[in-house]
Amino acid sequence: MFPHPVFADAKTTIFEVMSGLARQTGAINLGQGFPEAPGPLELRQAAAHAAVEGWNQYAPSRGLPELRAAVAEHYNRLHLTDWTAEAVLVTSGATEGLASALLAWIKAGDEVIVFEPAYDAYRPLIERAGGVVKPVRLQPPHWRIERADIEAAITPATRMVLFNNPMNPAARVFDAQEIAAVAGVCVDHDLIALSDEVWEHVIFDGRPHLTLSQAEGMKDRTIKVGSAGKMFGLTGWKIGFVCAPLSLLDPVARAHQFVTFASAPLLQSAVAQGLAWGAERFDEMRHDLARSRDRLKAGLEGEGYVCLEAEGAYFLNIDLAASGIEQGDVEFCHSIVNEYGVAAIPVSAFFSDGLPGPIVRLCFAKPDAVVDEAVQRLGRARKALMS
Repeated sequence: MFPHPVFADAKTTIFEVMSGLARQTGAINLGQGFPEAPGPLELRQAAAHAAVEGWNQYAPSRGLPELRAAVAEHYNRLHLTDWTAEAVLVTSGATEGLASALLAWIKAGDEVIVFEPAYDAYRPLIERAGGVVKPVRLQPPHWRIERADIEAAITPATRMVLFNNPMNPAARVFDAQEIAAVAGVCVDHDLIALSDEVWEHVIFDGRPHLTLSQAEGMKDRTIKVGSAGKMFGLTGWKIGFVCAPLSLLDPVARAHQFVTFASAPLLQSAVAQGLAWGAERFDEMRHDLARSRDRLKAGLEGEGYVCLEAEGAYFLNIDLAASGIEQGDVEFCHSIVNEYGVAAIPVSAFFSDGLPGPIVRLCFAKPDAVVDEAVQRLGRARKALMS
C-alpha cells in the first residue's frame, strides 16, 4: 500500500540492541560508549546558568559566534592548526556533522572508502546520500593501514575517504606513516577526506593526535569532525564541530540547515567555556580514563582473557579465540548479557559482511566498582564456557 521506506532495510543499531538488553536484564552496560560520570560540574553549571539567564531561541545556524571562535582557538592552540571561526560549523553531534558532510558532497554512484571495522552509522549515511561504500578491511590485532590496500579500493567513481582516528571500535591511534598513506592516496587521486576525529582527546600513553588536515597536501581537501561530547564526557549534549576551508564547509552548512538547522544555545555556550581550558585539564581526563582501562585490562587478564592494545577511545577489545573461547562474538555477547549480566558489543557488527568473529568490545569509562564487578562476572562466564 505504501512505498518502501528508505530506511526499511537499515538494522537497529547494535548499540541500541545491546543497551536495550542491558536495561531489560539489569546488566552492567559495557556496550554503548558513554561514561557513567555526570561530566564536569562547572560546564553543567554553565549550561544551567545559560538556560536561565541566556538566549533560548534559535541559535545562528552555523553556531554561536563565541563557540565557533572557541573551537578554532582550541585546535590552533593544542593541535597547531590555523583554523578561523569562519571555518567552523556547529552541529547537533558529530554524527549529524558527518551526515551533513555526506549529503553535501556525495551524489548517486559516488564511492566512499571506509576503513573497517567502522562506526556503524557510516554505511547507512553514505547509502542514504546515494553513495557506495568501498570497505578497506584492517586486520587484528594491530589494525594497521597499508597504502596498497587503499589503492586497491580506488576506482574512477571514488569520491571520498572517510577516515576515523582514533578508531572506534579498534581503539587504534594511527601513526605518522599511516596518516601519510591516507593523505598520499587522497592527494594523488584528488579525493575529499572526511576525517572523524571525535576521540582526539581520548588518547593514551603519550601518543600524539595527528590531525589529517595537517598532513602534506590535505588542508584544502579535509573536512574534520570533532565532538564536545567525547571531549568532556557529556555524550548526551550532542554538540559537534565541522572544520574545513570555506570551499568545502559552505555546502556542508547548507545541508546542515535542512537537517537540524541549529543546536541548543545553552549547551553551545557552556562548551565554549570548556574549550578554553588548558591542556592540563584534558591530560587529567586522559589519565583517569587510562587508569580505568588499565584496571579493566589487568582484571580481565587475571581471569584468562587476552586483550588487544587500547591506544585511544573508551574501548578495550578482547580476543575470544586467543582466550580459549570457541563462541563467536555475537553468541558470546548474547550469552554474557543474558546469563552473566554484562553487555558488550560484537566487533563483527562493524564489518560489512557482519560475519561473527572473535573480537568483543568493552567500554571502560566506568567507576572502579562497576569495572571490578564486570570483571568478576566475565571471569565466571569464561570459566563456564571453558568447562
